[in-house]
Amino acid sequence: MKLIDLKITEFINQVDSNSPAPGGGSVSALISTLGVSLARMVGHLSVTKKKFKNLDKDVQEQFNKNLEHLETIKDELITLIDKDTEAFNEIMKAFQIPKEETEKRMTALEDATLEAIKVPYKVVTISFKALEMLSFMLAYSNTQTVSDLGVSALSIAAGIEGAAMNVLINLPGLSNEEHISIYKNEMKNILNETNHLKQNILNLVYEYL
Repeated sequence: MKLIDLKITEFINQVDSNSPAPGGGSVSALISTLGVSLARMVGHLSVTKKKFKNLDKDVQEQFNKNLEHLETIKDELITLIDKDTEAFNEIMKAFQIPKEETEKRMTALEDATLEAIKVPYKVVTISFKALEMLSFMLAYSNTQTVSDLGVSALSIAAGIEGAAMNVLINLPGLSNEEHISIYKNEMKNILNETNHLKQNILNLVYEYL
């Protein structure tokens, strides 16, 4: 059974076990998914309000485009919850290949490690796109949902940072030093931008509260 098909308590208890997966990667994807879902909730509770309908048509159109984009991101993040655990399991399978089969083992480990990097990397990049939309949404959302958008920003930022950690921890398993350097630099840059964006959004949220 897929993780996303579990009841909430079942998922929690799977994390709270002696199995290393689902672990931080899947949890990061889930946290980010919840953050994106919260942002969409804010959108749903805003577009029906008279204040929103009185906004400039271009603003309304951009707001609704953001909601559509967030839905696409949410759907992709949902798939990544399971993909992260699946990628980890492939690494475990590669380690089971006898050490005597050196080339086969090394190739399998490299391939599995690369996938275990690509999945959280995807969580980072698409979650960051979601986070970038929140400032605009905050400016035109239902003011009674401001705290929800704050929680959304916190959740998405946590998902980004957690997924970035999962990228970084798997990098030593790559043999290509250039690829390692590229991933490290990208994670460093996106984490800096994430912290900046998150803090700006939270500052705006607290101005409303």
